[in-house]
Amino acid sequence: MVKGPLHLLQMLEERKRKGLFRSLKNYQHLIDFSSNDYLGFAKTELLQSGISNKGFQSGSTGSRLISGHTAIVEDLENKIAEFHSAEAALVFNSGYDANLGLLSSITSKHDLILYDELIHASIHDGIRLSLAKSYKIKHNDIEHLKRMLDRNTDVAGNIYVVVESVYSMDGDCAPLLELTKVCDNKKIFLIVDEAHAIGVFGKNGRGLCNELGIESSVFARVYTFGKAMGCHGAAVVGSQLLKDYLINYARSFIYTTALPPHSIATITAAYDLLVSTNAISKLKENIECFNDLVKGKDGFIESKSAIHCRVYGDNNKVNEIENKFEAAGLFVKGIKSPTVKAGSERIRICLHAFNTKEEIKRLIDLL
Repeated sequence: MVKGPLHLLQMLEERKRKGLFRSLKNYQHLIDFSSNDYLGFAKTELLQSGISNKGFQSGSTGSRLISGHTAIVEDLENKIAEFHSAEAALVFNSGYDANLGLLSSITSKHDLILYDELIHASIHDGIRLSLAKSYKIKHNDIEHLKRMLDRNTDVAGNIYVVVESVYSMDGDCAPLLELTKVCDNKKIFLIVDEAHAIGVFGKNGRGLCNELGIESSVFARVYTFGKAMGCHGAAVVGSQLLKDYLINYARSFIYTTALPPHSIATITAAYDLLVSTNAISKLKENIECFNDLVKGKDGFIESKSAIHCRVYGDNNKVNEIENKFEAAGLFVKGIKSPTVKAGSERIRICLHAFNTKEEIKRLIDLL
């Protein structure tokens, strides 16, 4: 068997030397404080029973523009648009595909993208593939954003401001109300990734934009289904004009096989479950419990979301703590540089509706 070029081995050895080597591991036997399944939908029989006996074909047979477009995905997109108070929605195969397709396609060489320094890698990659100039903004720093906008008033095209409503590593929220005021200009367009807010904030888990009443002030919102929704896929939500444009220009939508009908049915069932579940209120109780127990303790990043962190600032220390948790039967993950900035390495904790108060207290005692 051909093993590959020598530099592949050298680069992997360098990662091992720095304590950064990644490998795949099964943690399903542990108490879950790490997955993004905030509401437990991925495990619920209610979600599984909603799609188990529908008799769908296995595959979608092609891209949406060829043979993969069906009545059930059309119905789902109408349902998503209505749920999130928008004109239209377009389903993508993943949150990564949605961000990649959106950011890479909507901009021209005359445009500018201003993005929060802590945005997700998928947004970074979409920006890299775009034709626009781009600059990062200090995290949640409205004054820095205003200065950057003032410096770039002569941009010939449009300006896109890109943030996450809830940040995936710190768990804190973007100042969305202030952002909508700053972006109240006919050539400035706000894009909000709600991946970690859907199912957690807003009426029936509609997201932080809904909780703040700013849906109509946002050009594009991205809702990912692989987290609190417990399934797979994503949707870009906005105007009918945006949807039509993405169908014609977003390469990650055009040139990929569509999600199979089974996946579309699962997403539909998850939206129905959001309206009827009591898991959202249970999750909020657990978030309050966690925050009460860590109040006054050093190293924790303030968060009202399901994501919480304790910063240790050292890759080896984080590895050591992660292993101790595993030995104690708890699943938490260390987040190391370069995924986060050097010096901010941390233990990342995800709270769920199904975690018990006793499990939360045990987790904090171990920390």
